[in-house]
Amino acid sequence: MFGLGWSEMVLVGIVALIVIGPKDLPMMFRTMGEFTGKAKRMAREFNNAMQQAADDSGIKGVKSTLEAAASPKKFGLDKIREATDFNGPKKPDAGLSPERQASKDKTDKAMADAATARQEREARIAEMQAEADDDLAEFNEAEALAGEKPE
Repeated sequence: MFGLGWSEMVLVGIVALIVIGPKDLPMMFRTMGEFTGKAKRMAREFNNAMQQAADDSGIKGVKSTLEAAASPKKFGLDKIREATDFNGPKKPDAGLSPERQASKDKTDKAMADAATARQEREARIAEMQAEADDDLAEFNEAEALAGEKPE
């Protein structure tokens, strides 16, 4: 209710029983219940007054207009989604105009060339790294041998 667990509520009850006493405790609970009921009634009346004010000002009409504008079915977006089929597998490029197909082929070729160039670049970098690692190992080995010779 107020973020209190059962153990806290039992503790509050025990403290109330000790402080208020067993004779006055039922009357206090009745008073608290009446106060809670009044607070709920006031909140309900306030809510009803706000709803009535919204009805009188035409907010509900605006709300329904906005909901209709946001509805995909009202603007035919459901048909667009069916045509593009975002959730399913892509269909082959059927129905593209020759210009768009040529543009798509050109883009696909450029992307494939870029991917191949990137793979070649990464392979060259890996080779250079391996050579550098070998050179470093040879250098370390030479340093170790140089350190072992008596002077």
